Amino acid sequence: MAALRPELAAVLDRMPDERRQTVGGREYWLGHWHGHELVVVLSGIGKVAAATTATALIERFGVDRIIFTGAAGGLADGVRVGDVVVAHELLQHDMDASPLFPRYEVPLTGLSRFPTDAALARELIDAARKALADPAGELLDENAALEFSLQTPLVHEGLIVSGDRFVSTRVESAALCRALPDALAVEMEGAAVAQVCHDYGVPFAALRTISDRADDAAHVDFTRFIEKVASRYSAAILEAYFSPLS
Repeated sequence: MAALRPELAAVLDRMPDERRQTVGGREYWLGHWHGHELVVVLSGIGKVAAATTATALIERFGVDRIIFTGAAGGLADGVRVGDVVVAHELLQHDMDASPLFPRYEVPLTGLSRFPTDAALARELIDAARKALADPAGELLDENAALEFSLQTPLVHEGLIVSGDRFVSTRVESAALCRALPDALAVEMEGAAVAQVCHDYGVPFAALRTISDRADDAAHVDFTRFIEKVASRYSAAILEAYFSPLS
């Protein structure tokens, strides 16, 4: 599952037998990867779009786990462009039903932080470290590495926060860091999917490549970064994830 079509491109290239179904305005590609049955879908941007897509995956297609992949803005010190973050938990940074409920808590759940599936997250962390051990090999071309000043990518694990706003100023990102000092990255979908998966009891994991630092330059070459870097990282990590299972 990903938000933007370029984030899916390299993944779909690995599924030679995919066939498309349209449900609720979304295109779902059904196919196989190393013999494992997959449903790949573009959710669109934002929490509502992500939540409805996740619900359809569970209700209509009967998936037994969901992995969300794509790009995110880096927040914490040391989380650089080109690094990868695997979530241990996700939080909606724009959820605030106070004073009825504590800030960030999703009403009637008692939760503000929705955990990912520990085993699934660990498998993705291991796959990411394996896949990104040699990014200068076939994974990225030299021009892309130079264009985005990429170093050897690090794999981080921890809190990812989500909200219905593209965080693109230094003031906004600094405010998030003050309010949520352990947040590693920010995006617009993951916490909503985590809530849906929690409700249904479906294992969930989130994998994000850092495309920017969620500051005043966040919009610069965002789409190009997804096409040249994030999509390839996602496909390589998922390749490493599925390969040992085949």
